[in-house]
Amino acid sequence: MASSDLEQLCSHINEKIGNIKRMLSLRNCGQEPTLKTTLDKIGDEIIVVNELLNKLELEIQYQEQTNHSLKELCASLEEDYKDVEHLKENIPPHLPQVTVTQNFVNVPDVDPGEPVQVEEPAPTKKHPKEQRSIKEMSFITSDEFNGIPAYMKSRLTYCQINDVIKEINKAIVSKYKILYQPKKSMSSVARNLYHRFIDEETKDTKGHYFIVEADIKEFTTLKADKRFHVILNILRHCRRLSEVRGGGLTRYVIT
Repeated sequence: MASSDLEQLCSHINEKIGNIKRMLSLRNCGQEPTLKTTLDKIGDEIIVVNELLNKLELEIQYQEQTNHSLKELCASLEEDYKDVEHLKENIPPHLPQVTVTQNFVNVPDVDPGEPVQVEEPAPTKKHPKEQRSIKEMSFITSDEFNGIPAYMKSRLTYCQINDVIKEINKAIVSKYKILYQPKKSMSSVARNLYHRFIDEETKDTKGHYFIVEADIKEFTTLKADKRFHVILNILRHCRRLSEVRGGGLTRYVIT
């Protein structure tokens, strides 16, 4: 056996002997009354520390789970924020702008012993002639747009179709404002348009609102090109208008 191996063996044996001596010393300490009381207290404190460590471990697990849930919630909120920003940047231009106004009325202090005087509302002024309402074409909804066959709408977008509806409504309102205008107040241009509108009416359009391509050119910036007629076909599909032909003229009736 080499000397180095013998030294390692002796060191190992001496270590074991030292451990045995310490164990015997501790065993003897446990027999002494004063040291036994101290050891019991140390044992109780070890139990308390062990319980605290168990609670700490449970709290760490709970915090880890909470942290994981918060990360998932944060990721979800970021996705929602991106969606909201996308919607904010892509609001269809045809949607009406909503403004909210609040009216505040100052109410004076009233003595409960005094009778309350109620002011009667001032009589409303009657207009000599009520303004007639003009029927306009309603915009296409997103569900209706999704239901349009792909071959029909091609690359047209939801906003592009509703932009054309907006221009058609402009032509309708402009036309019927002239028709409902008193003849005495008409200019020569309006009078000529008035007579054209009357000549274009038929028994099939009686009681309905309609326009022709000449109205589109007169009151809007739209061009009656191929794209325009594709959108008219879509509007017929969505039951926003119908066609009445006759006399070499196509009338687009609002339904």
